Amino acid sequence: MDKLMDNPWFIKILALLLAVLLYSAVPNSDGKTTEINVPGENTTETLADIPVKAYYDTENLVVSGIPDTVEVTIEGPMPHVQSAKALKNFEIFVDLTNAKIGNQKVKFEVSGLSEKLKATIEPSSLTVAIQEKVTTEFTVEAEFNSDLIQDGYSAGQPTVKPKKVKITGAKDVIDRITYVKAALEGRDLLDSTVSKEAQVQVLDKDLNKLDVVVEPATVEVTIPIKRNEKTVPINIIEKGTPPAGVTIESIDLDVKEAVISGEEDVLKDTDNVRVEVDVSKISENTTITLPVIISNGITNVTPETVEVTVVVSKEEEETTVSGIPINIRGLSEQYEAVINDPSNKLVNLLVFGPGAAATGLGPNNFNIFIDLTGFTEGNHNVPIQVDGPPSVNWKPDKSSAKITITRDNA
Repeated sequence: MDKLMDNPWFIKILALLLAVLLYSAVPNSDGKTTEINVPGENTTETLADIPVKAYYDTENLVVSGIPDTVEVTIEGPMPHVQSAKALKNFEIFVDLTNAKIGNQKVKFEVSGLSEKLKATIEPSSLTVAIQEKVTTEFTVEAEFNSDLIQDGYSAGQPTVKPKKVKITGAKDVIDRITYVKAALEGRDLLDSTVSKEAQVQVLDKDLNKLDVVVEPATVEVTIPIKRNEKTVPINIIEKGTPPAGVTIESIDLDVKEAVISGEEDVLKDTDNVRVEVDVSKISENTTITLPVIISNGITNVTPETVEVTVVVSKEEEETTVSGIPINIRGLSEQYEAVINDPSNKLVNLLVFGPGAAATGLGPNNFNIFIDLTGFTEGNHNVPIQVDGPPSVNWKPDKSSAKITITRDNA
């Protein structure tokens, strides 16, 4: 055998025989297959998920009831069965080219399968529904999850572009259409207007998705979102009791109104915000900065603080402080001064002030003087001046003193 394999003529003859054998197995130009008698028994293979094609007037008809795939059992010589299994170069189809509208029973047919093979499809026939194809225009409604709207904001009326779509399908399916919706997807909280592409969904009354063709299949959904705001007055609330002798004349704010935001139902029930002024600590005219107080459910207020101006008046007591001596200031050392009037060199004060601030004062609380700075010899009428507590006012019984200045001869 080794000698034969080494002989080139043996190899050439063997190659020629193999070439003739292969040529006989290839289909000839007439489309017929030259079969080779290969010893062996027939075999059977079951092929799953073989696509099914349907031939019909796709422009005017809609066919339902045809499965996408079927299971096919093929039987025949093993080489042909294995070839068909590997290549799947055959077609399962339903011929509806002459079909009429209504329900019809049709058989599966096979094409492209070798004559040596037998194909069995189970079931071999089926009932299909043939209907008129209808195209109708529908308005698309926008849908979104309102729970995604951030607190303090609300959504306006959504818009869809384009507003209408064309839906094509079987007439009875078109008649079942109840909802045509475009749902805006997403999980982020929304606090501003958003626009997104959304798939159009066609549903029946039970929210079952219908088998139709939608043109266009997607639309642009815009959800306008705005902050819930309302302008309300700022009310002034007095807390506490003013100190004794103090009366609150007025309390004014530099800003009279505030803008609040929150849920719509909360805003609806909110008519004002407030500023609380503790008058128990106010005894003088003053301006203070205080926070604007909001109720539960209000998420934001502008402004957050305001300036509060408080004007007060004090209840005054009236008393007389008598016998306060007049002091002389500013007289040059070369002169002497004599107070002629008042002759007793004393002044009485009528004192006005709040409560005990006035009634508790005596002569030691005041300093009454005349200023003789720059004065020379002669008789003069000099204004009487008073220093006293800042919490009270006063009025002397004399406004001026008559004096005589002479040169000191000592």
